[in-house]
Amino acid sequence: MIDSSRAARWIRTFNLVLQAVLFMTFVGGLNYLARTHAWRFDLTRYRRYSLSAETLSYLRELTRPIHIVVTWDGQTDDPEVEGLLREYVYATEANPPGQVTVEKVDIYQDRRKTEKYGIEQAGMVLLQCGDKRRVLTVADLYRAENKVRKAFTGEQAVTDAILDVSNPDRKKIYFLVGHAELRPDDVDPARGLSIVRDQLRLRNYDVDTLDLATAGKIPPDTAVLVSVAPQDPYTPYEQELLRQYLGAQAGRLILFIAAGTQPGLRDLLIDDWGVLVDDDLIIDLGSDNMTEDGDLIVLAFAQHPITQALLDYKEPLRIGNARSVRPLPGRPAEAGLTVVTLAATSKTAWGELDYRQRGIQPFTPGVDIKGLPQMEPPDRLGIAVASEKVAVKGSLPYSVPGGRIVVVGTGDMISNARIVNTGSEGLFLGAVNWTVGRDTTLNVPSRPIDRFQLSLSAGELARLRYALMLALPGIAALLGIAVYWARRS
Repeated sequence: MIDSSRAARWIRTFNLVLQAVLFMTFVGGLNYLARTHAWRFDLTRYRRYSLSAETLSYLRELTRPIHIVVTWDGQTDDPEVEGLLREYVYATEANPPGQVTVEKVDIYQDRRKTEKYGIEQAGMVLLQCGDKRRVLTVADLYRAENKVRKAFTGEQAVTDAILDVSNPDRKKIYFLVGHAELRPDDVDPARGLSIVRDQLRLRNYDVDTLDLATAGKIPPDTAVLVSVAPQDPYTPYEQELLRQYLGAQAGRLILFIAAGTQPGLRDLLIDDWGVLVDDDLIIDLGSDNMTEDGDLIVLAFAQHPITQALLDYKEPLRIGNARSVRPLPGRPAEAGLTVVTLAATSKTAWGELDYRQRGIQPFTPGVDIKGLPQMEPPDRLGIAVASEKVAVKGSLPYSVPGGRIVVVGTGDMISNARIVNTGSEGLFLGAVNWTVGRDTTLNVPSRPIDRFQLSLSAGELARLRYALMLALPGIAALLGIAVYWARRS
């Protein structure tokens, strides 16, 4: 009897141990299968956790690792951004040479890392591949209306940035010099562009200067030329260099022309690009249209890749002395040439032609310049214009992009003292991205942002709290007592 009882206990013990071993083996096997043969299904409405087929094809071809750094302040979270970056990491796990890794850095707790990566603001997304870097802001990953996020466009922006930094070639921007222009190597607040230079380098651009008279040619690695407030006119030889570069070579130019200056590019801009730069000074006496310091406030923007960020977040453009820049009135429509007024004044502004006299002169009908009702935008004066040429290749069903230029009627908008204004920075970086072709061209759909809001009164919130704290544990306790009592009986 004693032996049989002992044998029964051993059998029960062995049975329990065997069950535990089988259970652990089963769990281990499931984890092994999940790790080596994982299946993932995105059941969300807008497939918010799935990368597009185009992005996946690019990621499979990556041959260099990409490291992504996201900065935050320890408080604000962006779940769409975090979820998207996790998908990039997961999608490249099977491609070790081109694997994407993500690091989240708290700008207050991880000061050593912020100094290492050279970014000290929250809400920045740094993509790094070798010595190539590109910085996006979290705001770049959303499309907003009235400062409210309506759609998530992060996959477009991040995939484009990955393709950019993984490419061994870097786009090079030359700032023209030799005509008393503002220079990127100058740190002076009023005349320097050193902040702009640093911002461009953060976005994976090479920056250099170019003197056309000395060089005698435009380098073949030029992605875009930038001329900021030239004081002396370009010589006929330099103008011809620019004409050939913009025309025959489909070049790109961003030109800031200060009021009261004559850079000598009038014929080039009018004849080749349909852009008229008036010799005037914009006056706007509306209380909401000028600051106490006399700066002009611009709120009217066209729908265009250059101005998209300003439109999304309702950012005003604040500039100093400005002249009007507009599509040439009465110019017949020309196939392949598109001229758009990017930014315009209010309807109360006018272009003062006799601006060299002291003090503000009243508007003189028939002499001074007013916005025309038949031109877009109606009754407003343009202060920034984009012009683009597209060449149609015979009877082929596609066209070839030609040159692109952006002309802004003010000289110091991107100086060190003014580039700190969000509107100025947004317009300039938008112009750079558009001219070099970095405006989003990937066929990746944006995803609407679902928002759910639960409204509870104080009494309802208290009842919910007590239900979670007492009711649910009480129900579990009653079920436990009932099972125990049933087994006892």
